[in-house]
Amino acid sequence: MATSSTDELLRNNEQYTSGQPVHEPSHPGEQPIQPSRRVAVVACMDARLDVEDLLGLQTGEAHIIRNAGGVVTEDAIRCLIISHHLLNTNEIILIHHTRCGMLAFTDDLLKAGLEGDAAAEQLLGQATGRTFISTGQASSSPAAFHAFRGPLEPLDSPRDDNNMERLAWDVRRGMSVIKNHPWLPSSGPDAVTVRGFIYDVDTGKLEEVSYPGPMGSIG
Repeated sequence: MATSSTDELLRNNEQYTSGQPVHEPSHPGEQPIQPSRRVAVVACMDARLDVEDLLGLQTGEAHIIRNAGGVVTEDAIRCLIISHHLLNTNEIILIHHTRCGMLAFTDDLLKAGLEGDAAAEQLLGQATGRTFISTGQASSSPAAFHAFRGPLEPLDSPRDDNNMERLAWDVRRGMSVIKNHPWLPSSGPDAVTVRGFIYDVDTGKLEEVSYPGPMGSIG
């Protein structure tokens, strides 16, 4: 079986965790518009993730889509459809990470705090370690913040079995959304593959999430 680009990037990650730089920061010169590795990455916006470095990606090799949590939102799906059908990518990599801020709140809690609920402001301040200042205004957008399912924990909590499970739940949900989207084929000559990972911000290592599996509980 031929080695996938994702497998090659995982080997790059092993070099990265051992302290060997793989990404070349210099400008490579003229390149085609299509990513040469045919890879699209959806990752969190967290400042501790340098996607090019941790995967050893060079300029021009992949599309990188980032948002809070690395969540497969409607806009991420929009980007992936364009990436695949117009720009020829066929491997998708999802990356969540340890100590993620999306573990520290719920959508309702953040909305209530922004709208001026004093109890919510206090909880958010405790979770983030900064004074939470309400806007005192309601808004219809964004419709969702996509906070991760499960019990809340303080911002930047060290990894443990519970928060690793919560991260894996959301990775699997993202994988499921992609695998079952009618415009991202999972079989046939134009099939797209998707694999999900949790990045440990303390070690630099990517750990693969199995699929299928549990996708979370509201309990």
